[in-house]
Amino acid sequence: MLTDPMPVGAVETARKRLSLAAEDLDANRVAALVVEVADEWGAAALWEQVCVPMLAALPGHTAIEVAVEHALAEGVRVGLDVFRRVPGRPLPTGGVLLAGAEQETHCLGLHALAAALRERFRGSLLLGPALPWTALASAARRVRPRIVVVWAQTPVTGRAYRLVRFARDFPAIRVYGAGPGWIEPLAAPATRLSTLPAAVTACAAPPSPPVPLLP
Repeated sequence: MLTDPMPVGAVETARKRLSLAAEDLDANRVAALVVEVADEWGAAALWEQVCVPMLAALPGHTAIEVAVEHALAEGVRVGLDVFRRVPGRPLPTGGVLLAGAEQETHCLGLHALAAALRERFRGSLLLGPALPWTALASAARRVRPRIVVVWAQTPVTGRAYRLVRFARDFPAIRVYGAGPGWIEPLAAPATRLSTLPAAVTACAAPPSPPVPLLP
């Protein structure tokens, strides 16, 4: 674990405050609370002990429930994005590229990873959700990252064979699948990351010996 678990009382308080803000459809207040909790307990603890259980528990059946879910998700995204970010002083990307899988519209987990990396004074290049595989390949050729993390929320977007093919096309890059959508085993050289601390550890690992990229 990169951080100590939050006390039960702190978890319950954080969830209650975030729930009230989301129910008021106040995404700005959600964002402010996300930054506050992350500052006190760390981005990894906030994400795994507060945000993930809350997002998973939202029913999203009625119109107002959907609105509340959107307010919570948008507030969490904004809060994670501003956490430990200093305007005008961007951190170097460290050769880490983050992207949502093709047609994947949800990638909050990558925003959590980027926030946790900034917390450790490491940057990343986050290209957002639903990046086509061809665009990911083009980005890899342009910026030549040492690590690529692709997020999939559902099995519909977590196509293991595409990730493995990408990893084999770019042998110089360590390629990881993150998120609950990768339910099929990932064959080498691709690897699955199951927790945020594991993802931070992988992204912070020292570079591998250089291998020429395929043209």
